[in-house]
Amino acid sequence: MKNASLRTPFSAIALALPLALPLALGMLAAAPSFAADTKSVAVTAIVEHPALDAVRDGVKAELKSAGYEEGKNLKFTYQSAQGNVGTAAQIARKYVGDAPDVIVAIATPSAQAVVASTKTIPVVYSAITDPVAARLVKNWEPTGTNVTGVSDLSPLEKHVALIKQVVPGAKRIGVIYSPGEANSVAIVAALKKAATDAGMTVVEAAAARTVDVPTAAQSLVGKADVIYTPTDNNVVSAFEGIVKVAQQAKLPVVAADTATVERGAVAALGLNYSDIGRQTGKIVVRILKGEKPGTIASQTSTNFELVVNPGAAKLQGVTLSDALLKTAKVVSTK
Repeated sequence: MKNASLRTPFSAIALALPLALPLALGMLAAAPSFAADTKSVAVTAIVEHPALDAVRDGVKAELKSAGYEEGKNLKFTYQSAQGNVGTAAQIARKYVGDAPDVIVAIATPSAQAVVASTKTIPVVYSAITDPVAARLVKNWEPTGTNVTGVSDLSPLEKHVALIKQVVPGAKRIGVIYSPGEANSVAIVAALKKAATDAGMTVVEAAAARTVDVPTAAQSLVGKADVIYTPTDNNVVSAFEGIVKVAQQAKLPVVAADTATVERGAVAALGLNYSDIGRQTGKIVVRILKGEKPGTIASQTSTNFELVVNPGAAKLQGVTLSDALLKTAKVVSTK
């Protein structure tokens, strides 16, 4: 009886094997094909705010348009450093260890961390004002390295002209920026030249950390006729603190980031960061399809838009001219 009871399970297994084996072999055969077709893109940003979030979303949208869809043939990873340079370095090292097909690095500190961490994995930077000053690339030509990307270089001469339209009598431009961010330093230098050419001067207010931004804004009261905010991530992240000072002091704010207009800037002439993301995504797609990043020159965008906020202007002591309102592509009344 013992022998009979032992034979019964083995008999059942023997009968089941012919049915189960083809299914198992089919699953094994399908797995390598799926893995071979799947591409991995790892995205990191120094901080989360509307402009940088729009870049990330633009990259993802462009990938989908090109046929790369998360959950099907794309592994899409995103991490924010939450404004911490040390965290940016940790994320960079993790991504290099994961060995994705492409790393997209949004904003200067994140891009610098990733570029310092790998010389082999393709790196596409985005929303970098001056990639040469940030030492990501040697020049604007194809680098022959693993790095390329898209710049959000600001038209400083046009920004100074906009300032004069918003505050016709302005002579002193107060600028808040992060002294530790290479791009911000480069912007201030370019702003000084543009201001001098327009017969104006620049008053600097450094803010090394996000928490320092409101204090920097307060330091400009009585020293500047207008506040200019560049595409500086610390500054943009703490923008509401600037607006509070501006309203109390009747000190108009003109910005380079159009997303800040709904947050209280009087006016901004800047790039559409969703477009920057789509432009960045196109480069990522080219690399996923086999192009080498070193053969792709760094790019800029020329799709600028003017955004104005008459309600913010009133709170900050100025009235926007009809001529300016008519030339604005978007008017925010928030």
